[in-house]
Amino acid sequence: MFLELFIAFRYLLAKRKQIFISLITVISIAGVALGVAALIVVMSVMSGFETELKSRILGNNAHVVVMRYGGAVSDYQRVMKKIRDVPGVAEVAPFVLNQVMIAHGRTVSGVVFRGIDPENDPLGREVCRQLTSGSFIKEVDKSAKNKGMYPGIVLGSELAKNLGVAVGGRVRIISPVGSPTPLGMVPRMKLFQVEGIFSSGMYEYDSSLVYVELSAAQRLFGLDKKVSGIAVQVEDVYHAGLVSKKIQQQLGYPFWARDWTDMNRNLFSALKLERVTMFVILLLIILVAAFNIISTLFMVVMEKHKDIAILKTLGLPARRVMRIFVWEGMIIGVMGTMLGLGGGVGICELLKHYHFINLPSDIYYVTTLPVNLKPFYVFLICFMSLVISFLATIYPSYRASKMLPAEALRYE
Repeated sequence: MFLELFIAFRYLLAKRKQIFISLITVISIAGVALGVAALIVVMSVMSGFETELKSRILGNNAHVVVMRYGGAVSDYQRVMKKIRDVPGVAEVAPFVLNQVMIAHGRTVSGVVFRGIDPENDPLGREVCRQLTSGSFIKEVDKSAKNKGMYPGIVLGSELAKNLGVAVGGRVRIISPVGSPTPLGMVPRMKLFQVEGIFSSGMYEYDSSLVYVELSAAQRLFGLDKKVSGIAVQVEDVYHAGLVSKKIQQQLGYPFWARDWTDMNRNLFSALKLERVTMFVILLLIILVAAFNIISTLFMVVMEKHKDIAILKTLGLPARRVMRIFVWEGMIIGVMGTMLGLGGGVGICELLKHYHFINLPSDIYYVTTLPVNLKPFYVFLICFMSLVISFLATIYPSYRASKMLPAEALRYE
C-alpha cells in the first residue's frame, strides 16, 4: 500500500482525542451519501416521467401528422402513396379530426373527435389494446342486419365516468359544422352508440378523446371522400423530425407536416428545464457535504500538526504530505458516494417494483411514480460527487504541506 494511503487510513480509523472530529467525519460521509442518493432517485423519477409521457403521447398520437392549409385533404389516396415513398415511413393512414360537443342526458362536454380506421390504422390498433370494456368494431351499418343501428363510438374512461354512460349507452354528438336551413345554419347532431371504453392512463386523453370509424366521421362533417389529414408512423420515433422534413419536401405546398416532438415541444422543454433545475439544486447537498470535508481535514491537520512536523523532519516531501490529506478526504468522498449509490439504486428498485406512491390522475399525467434508472445519469452523479470531494481536499491539504516543522514543534 502507498505510504500516503496507509497513513490516511490510520488517521481516519484511529481513536481521536476530540470526538467532535469523528462526528464531523460521519456527518460528511452521510451528507455525500444523502446527496448522491437523492440525485439518483430524483433524476431516475424525472427520466421515468419523460419516458412514460413519451409512451403515452405516442400511444395516442401519430409520429407525424400531414395536413393541408385551408381545409380537408381530397384525393388522399394519392397523397398517401407519395408519403409511402419517403424513406423511414412505416405506415400511413387517413383520419378525421374536429372538436365537438358530446351530450348524455343533461351532461355536456367538449371533446376531440377522431375518425380512424380501427383495422388499418396503427392508432386504431393501439386504441383496441387500451380498451377496458367493449370493442372497437369497424362500422358496417350499411349491411342488412345492422340496418337502423347507430354508428359506434369509443370513449375515454374519465369521459364515460363524467357523462355517466357505459357500453351500450347512447350519446349525442353536436358538430360545429352546421347545415344550411331556411332558418340559418343549424348544428349537425347525431346519435352514437357506445361500443367501447378505453384507458390510456393519461387523464388529459381519457377525459377528452372519442374515436369513431372513419366513414361515420366523414358523414357527420359532410366531408364525403375527404379527410382532415394523414397520420404517419415512422420506423424510428426519434428520427420523426427528419422524416417530417422529407415528407414536407416531397409534398410541397399546400401541405404541411409536423412530428410528435414539435407538437409537444413546450411540454418536453418544461420537463428538461425541471430536470436540470432539480440536478443543480440537489447538487448543492453534495457541496454542503464538501464543506464538511474541508472542515474535517482542517481539524485533522490541526490535531496532527506534530505528526506532520515529524514526517517532514524525517524527509517526507511536501507533495507527499499533501497526498495524505487528499487521500483522507477522498476516502470520505468515496465512502459517501458508494453508500449513496447503493441507497439510491435500492430506492429506485423499490419504487419500480412496489408502486406504494400514488399520484392524483387529474393533476399528473401518470397514476404511479415512474422510475427509469439510466446508467449514464448514475455515472455522472457519482463522477460529480468524487470531483467535488477531490476539490474539497485541495486547500486544507495544501495548508498541511506548507506547515513548517519548527513552528509545529516550538511549543511541544
